[in-house]
Amino acid sequence: MRVIVQKYGGSSVSDFNKIKKIAQKVASVADKDTGVVVVVSAMGKTTNQFIEMAKEISDNPPRREMDMLLSTGERITMSLLCMALSELGVDSISLTGSQCGIITDDRHNNARIIEVRPFRVQDEIAKGKVVVVGGFQGVSYKRDITTLGRGGSDTTAVALAAALNAEKCEIYSNIDGVYTADPAVVDEAKHLPEVPYQQMQEMSSNGATILNSQAVQFAKEKNIAIYARSTFKPGNETVIRNFPPGIPKGVLAVVYEKNIIKVHFNSKDEESFKNLLKELESEQIQIKELNYSLSEKDKHSCSFIISPKNSYGWGKMEEKLKSDYDDKLHFEKDYSTLSLIGEGLNKDNSILIDIINLLKEKSINILSISTTSYRISILVKKTDLEKSVKLCHKKWIE
Repeated sequence: MRVIVQKYGGSSVSDFNKIKKIAQKVASVADKDTGVVVVVSAMGKTTNQFIEMAKEISDNPPRREMDMLLSTGERITMSLLCMALSELGVDSISLTGSQCGIITDDRHNNARIIEVRPFRVQDEIAKGKVVVVGGFQGVSYKRDITTLGRGGSDTTAVALAAALNAEKCEIYSNIDGVYTADPAVVDEAKHLPEVPYQQMQEMSSNGATILNSQAVQFAKEKNIAIYARSTFKPGNETVIRNFPPGIPKGVLAVVYEKNIIKVHFNSKDEESFKNLLKELESEQIQIKELNYSLSEKDKHSCSFIISPKNSYGWGKMEEKLKSDYDDKLHFEKDYSTLSLIGEGLNKDNSILIDIINLLKEKSINILSISTTSYRISILVKKTDLEKSVKLCHKKWIE
């Protein structure tokens, strides 16, 4: 039996009428020769509402309890969709991440899937049922409920598709695939019919919200094609898959991450730096673009950037770090990152020279630069971000 995995995001299930429409879409696909697994997100802005509820109680809520709270949103959606399918005469069953056999590490709020044991899912498919899964969640090897971070329902869908050897994985949202820039910022953003895994992962890791980067990593490792589509406006789609050599080099897209903090740390004590890293790790704060140096006077100096978007208690954490390290630690805020994504971007310095000159001509200060063969990232002030994105898109895409 062929298996298809579909995932519907929060905007696709934001009200009861949309859930009923999705039930009709699912019913039209499911038959005796096709097993369908449907992964759903929480309805609309439910997850954000839960986060605000938690903030009313605590500035720094325990991560484990946040997972207990946030994981309920998807369970609501999956049970409602099964009810809608029942009304259409379609036999279905709702399963949580743990019931699906999604095993994760024990990093609450940003867990990584380490194994999928889909035996229950396979049994239900064999019985002719549509399996509706609550995305964004799993169970740790300690048997605690965990969540997979922002966009984690994508990861659930791709991981299940891999474990079930699915024919394809379809990701449905309110936009019809991947664009060369955020259409909300750049009116001239162009639809991309195909994107290679590596470039898509770079886009997702550097601000693009259409797909979760861990989901793309899963797809790349298992060679599963992802079809990114609009839920209610069929037409365009973007296929994310492996491509043979020979893709045109150059800039494919311009992405951004709006809220970035730059951290500076100076100390004569190497142990202090190690302790800082341990504290950040304990709070699951990922650091990027680390620059570390040791001066002739044995002074340890470093800088790095962090994105606090997935840290529900960052404010409290920042206060603690300032208290622990006093004047050794300095935070610079109101920054954003702009990234050019493509292939062969550092084969020479031409694109790097061009972007430096382009932004300088428009009096936009570049605060730091990092490069890989697939990405050039620029740190700018938040007030310059939108202008910078439009300038870069006009030069390299339009």
